[in-house]
Amino acid sequence: MNDWLHLAQGDAPLIVSVPHAGIRMPDAVSSALMDPAAALVDTDWHVDKLYSFARDLGATLVSTAMSRIVVDVNRDPSGASLYPGQATTGLCPMTSFDGTPLYRAGQEPDAAAVAARRASFFDPYHSALDAEIARLRGLHGTVVVYDAHSIASRVPRLFDGELPAFSIGTNGGSACDAALTERIASLCPEPRVVNGRFRGGWITRRIGNPAAGVHAVQMELAQRVYLDEPSTEWNEARAAEARATLRKVLEACIDFAAGSQ
Repeated sequence: MNDWLHLAQGDAPLIVSVPHAGIRMPDAVSSALMDPAAALVDTDWHVDKLYSFARDLGATLVSTAMSRIVVDVNRDPSGASLYPGQATTGLCPMTSFDGTPLYRAGQEPDAAAVAARRASFFDPYHSALDAEIARLRGLHGTVVVYDAHSIASRVPRLFDGELPAFSIGTNGGSACDAALTERIASLCPEPRVVNGRFRGGWITRRIGNPAAGVHAVQMELAQRVYLDEPSTEWNEARAAEARATLRKVLEACIDFAAGSQ
């Protein structure tokens, strides 16, 4: 196993994917950035810590220590936008969410560099997810892939106003059974939204196939739910409250998959 790719196997019919909490970068990437520390601004801070309890439920956890700046494993590798006509970032982001350039002039990754990053970090992540889906479907038949994310509560370039605390994405309903989506939403306190600004990234869209027994859902948390925004500092009281909700959500995912056998 690559030292940047973290896999903790469980036997419950649930995989928790954490694609954007990593902060590592190869030297060749960090040296090309205008400000390596500032480039981490869009990290899903501490999401791996927030969901660490999932191991107690028997879930499988898959995460990457590599920053999304190196390569974003939740983007279409073809380069096609997941949100046509809306501001977003690509497979190897050139700007932050607010549009600030990340690289020094002339140091942006070319096609060969993008392909190398994909081969080194993107493809292994998806291979790990596919292998775990196959393993767990061999045990249970049905599996839920829960893609865990967070984002700053306000990013004017991406959305107007303040993001709902809980944004649930199932690619417009095609990636997950409606009954599970409704159950997850019912467990999340307001403000919440289903298939709003965030309808699920490449992981949810590629993997979700309810007819084949694979249900995928993306949860995008506004970071005020568990951090001291606008800082990235962990807030234990808020995190404990969020975990209580998220535990119920993950338990619902397991119960759904178990009941679908």
